Amino acid sequence: MANIKSAEKRIRQTAKRHARNQAATTHLRTAVKKHRAGDATARAKALPATYSEIDLALKKGIIHKNAAARYKSRLARHAAAAK
Repeated sequence: MANIKSAEKRIRQTAKRHARNQAATTHLRTAVKKHRAGDATARAKALPATYSEIDLALKKGIIHKNAAARYKSRLARHAAAAK
């Protein structure tokens, strides 16, 4: 355990940041999984909301911009194939 005050604060900050990032990652993955699991009509309605979740994760720095583009591309391909 840290003995220096600044190190203790750094541990607290890191734990808080980790929890926030973990929650955002879980939220993103849940949204994507829900979109993939739905039927064709539900997918079409949920696509903009799922894109929004991906963009939010990108903005927060949870995922890389290429990963966001990859997620969106795959979702769009699945949506097009379902039609």
